[in-house]
Amino acid sequence: MRFDTLILTLACLLTACAGPVPTDHSTNSPSPTARLPVARHSPAPSLTPVPPPTRRPVTPTKLPATMPISSLTPLPPLYNYVFPIQPPGAATYGEGVRAHGYPATDLFAEIGTKFVAVTDGVVEFVSGVDSWKPNQPDPARRGGLAIAILGDDGLRYYGSHLSGIAPGIYTSVRVKAGQLLGYVGNSGDARGKTPHLHFGISRPTDPHDWKTRRGEIDPFPYLNAWKKGLNWTPQLP
Repeated sequence: MRFDTLILTLACLLTACAGPVPTDHSTNSPSPTARLPVARHSPAPSLTPVPPPTRRPVTPTKLPATMPISSLTPLPPLYNYVFPIQPPGAATYGEGVRAHGYPATDLFAEIGTKFVAVTDGVVEFVSGVDSWKPNQPDPARRGGLAIAILGDDGLRYYGSHLSGIAPGIYTSVRVKAGQLLGYVGNSGDARGKTPHLHFGISRPTDPHDWKTRRGEIDPFPYLNAWKKGLNWTPQLP
């Protein structure tokens, strides 16, 4: 056998043993006949169910329908009041509506007894001259020596038949509760009568409105309260 024939025969044998050469579609694509490995999953572990948390019932707090008075903190009074005659025991008085025919009170005391401001305020009216004449009974002058203040509580406080006005007391002067205004007497139409202080409480009007100034609110219950140290504010009817 010739040498070239031998080489050709060997090449044919090698080709037959290797089989067909696969077509290269993609270097990354798997062969259609390739088998993918089957994923094996471990069985899920058995879990013990956890019971839900126990919830305790919530009982709503019940507030009392009415708070006891003892549990409330009392508010301080808005205004301070003192008895108009000092010392308070120096005066006697009673309900004056029947005596006057309108709300007012006469406080009987000796001449010269102190008449003071019942609350903080401003002097509104001062009559420093006793111009009362019995033969000319002008109602605007029958109070004689008199003083009226407008309290910070919005009310007017009037005292008349005084025997004198305290130094430094004139209109527009600010005064404090308990400050001296004048002295009990018997001026005006109380001349010749028992000395006393005519005391009236009213709403503020014109300072010379004598009919209102003499009294619109019965002072009697408030005088009783102030004498006991209670800060009661008068109320208009």
